[in-house]
Amino acid sequence: MYNATMTIGGHAVQSQSAASFEVRNPSTGEVIGTAPNATPADLDSAVAAAQAAFTSWSKKSDAELQLACQAAAEKIAAHSEELAVLITQEQGKPLNGLGSRWEMGGASAWASYTCGLSLPMKVLQDNAQGRVELHRKPLGVVGSITPWNFPVMIAIWHVMPALRTGNTVVIKPSPNTPLATLRMVELLNEVLPAGVINCVTGDDQAGSIGAAMAAHSGIRKIVFTGSCATGQKVMQSAALTMKRLTLELGGNDAGIVLPDCDPKAIAEGLFWGSFINNGQTCAAMKRLYVHESIHDDVCEHLVAFARSVPMGDGMAEQSMLGPVQNRMQFDKVARLVADAREKGELLLGGEPGSGLFFPATIVAGLKNGDALVDEEQFGPALPVIRYRDVNDAIRAANDSQNGLGGSVWSRDIDHARQVAGQMECGSVWINKHGAVQPNAPFGGTKSSGFGVEFAEDGMQEYTDQQVIFS
Repeated sequence: MYNATMTIGGHAVQSQSAASFEVRNPSTGEVIGTAPNATPADLDSAVAAAQAAFTSWSKKSDAELQLACQAAAEKIAAHSEELAVLITQEQGKPLNGLGSRWEMGGASAWASYTCGLSLPMKVLQDNAQGRVELHRKPLGVVGSITPWNFPVMIAIWHVMPALRTGNTVVIKPSPNTPLATLRMVELLNEVLPAGVINCVTGDDQAGSIGAAMAAHSGIRKIVFTGSCATGQKVMQSAALTMKRLTLELGGNDAGIVLPDCDPKAIAEGLFWGSFINNGQTCAAMKRLYVHESIHDDVCEHLVAFARSVPMGDGMAEQSMLGPVQNRMQFDKVARLVADAREKGELLLGGEPGSGLFFPATIVAGLKNGDALVDEEQFGPALPVIRYRDVNDAIRAANDSQNGLGGSVWSRDIDHARQVAGQMECGSVWINKHGAVQPNAPFGGTKSSGFGVEFAEDGMQEYTDQQVIFS
């Protein structure tokens, strides 16, 4: 069993209350470790350590920051397998396929790419009227609050651009999956100065450490990935101290399949676009609109492919899908599927399995207004909705308070681009779904949050701009 400690100011520490909470393997229900249950005083210590470290870290040259961040990226890569095993044990996703090893590959790739980015001074004007320079300056202490679906990769998305731009960090992982993040921060402290990155954990039961971070006067920015409801609370708390915010919130991504598609050829892409990480992905495809001329064929081939994907204990090498991560999410999926069974046609799955295992579920015959279509299920259940006119499909896809991602499936790329341009979301993919990459900004519209991550646009969100006129 892994009895983890927090890292504050470069030191391994327990909670000042000496309290801890259990972390369970969702595949087996077994306790795999414990994490400290931090107090507000622990958070104060972490923020103070980050503030102290900021004084020297923020003064490093761009080249020095790049070298230090590269060392951090190399440390993560060197411990990729160790962290992948921890992710599988606490999150449930399989080691193989699009699972923990894949997550660690993505984390390493994002870390390395971010190291190579830079925000140099820009000369806006240099003439007889004077010189105008635009400088990017680090904010200070960045607070990172991460979710349970990709505990290391999303942490890297938050942490690396913050460090690369000269900020220091206090990170709080989800109480469902704290162990891999605690270990990651412990490893980073082997190559980074003390206090540059700190980690606090809490069970979120009595007095949320996340809420305290959002309100803390010593934190200049919060970057949060999670639900819309929690994002709203973060925003409210952050307003009191005028914090900078990057909020990547829930999505209810729609895919639109145009009538010229080959149903068999797109079945695998449709499946993984929806069921990656067992559907527990903000930018997974959660609604699928299919033209009536190929609707039945798409359903047939999608179901056939889904039947070929093995589900089981994440530690089993043959597993490609694992359990739902926690009971609350499992119960939500079960509720939505039960409602969908009453209103539509169950094509696959639908019956909850043992423990937290829920089979890949596909339901036809639903429409906008049905719960499984309107609500973000964040689990292994996909509604397939028949449409006749593409304009109706676009309207239905846009009929959501969310606007994170979307996709269009077609052999005619030009037509697909035209449809994509009418979708109300931050990212649209053609003939794939959810394929984020580090050189392209990623963020949501409407209730899916604001601000962007990745690439230079994402880096800029960790800085204040200063214009110098001379």
